[in-house]
Amino acid sequence: MTSLGVNIDHIANVREARQTVEPDPVPMALLAELGGADGITVHLREDRRHIQDRDVKLLRQTIRCRLNLEMAATEEMIAIALEIKPDMVTLVPEKRDEVTTEGGLDIKNNRLVLYEAIKKLNSENIPVSLFIDPDSEQIQISKELKAMWIELHTGNYANADWKLQPKELARLIEATNLACDLGLRVNAGHGLTYQNVEAVAAIPGMEELNIGHTIISRSIAVGLLEAVREMKNLVKNPRRDMRIGNQT
Repeated sequence: MTSLGVNIDHIANVREARQTVEPDPVPMALLAELGGADGITVHLREDRRHIQDRDVKLLRQTIRCRLNLEMAATEEMIAIALEIKPDMVTLVPEKRDEVTTEGGLDIKNNRLVLYEAIKKLNSENIPVSLFIDPDSEQIQISKELKAMWIELHTGNYANADWKLQPKELARLIEATNLACDLGLRVNAGHGLTYQNVEAVAAIPGMEELNIGHTIISRSIAVGLLEAVREMKNLVKNPRRDMRIGNQT
């Protein structure tokens, strides 16, 4: 059964837009838990554009579910993770000028940096996930680097029109199969919505989906607890007979 990780970065985005104290993502995370979130995900960026250091520290102290810390593989971020000890670290690419993460890590050309980061985190029993595109070479290298998890970037699937979605879904299924065969555990996320999540949740071997923007958007209408509850129901009980792109 696929789990749901709720990314609360966008709550902090609203707070930072006015440089004030509300809305506070920490108590909002507790509402997400009440709605059924299996984990809370936050991305502590180098420029601190949304989530702040105090948010991560307080979340570590207050939430009962898993804390997944997304971060770049830098010395600063590794030191923070070693101090806070989240339940999982997901290493992601990071550009200062991007609105949100635009794609997976280039593991092939950053092998040494990622290896050293994974080694340090694993030494403190912090499991590491690598955010990658559904590419066989990237998956093979993830195994070589001794990552425990990968998180498949679902952006191409989420952004594809109905004609191309089946192809992108097939790539995700193939990548998940390969990763599982190699002994890697598999999460996925990016751009998933209430309209497209079920097909990904139904992939055999898929353990957790990390979803943020669509849940926070929905919460404006129905409240965060209900928005999480609705998404959890789709992720937990996907219709496995879906036919993406079927016009009938």
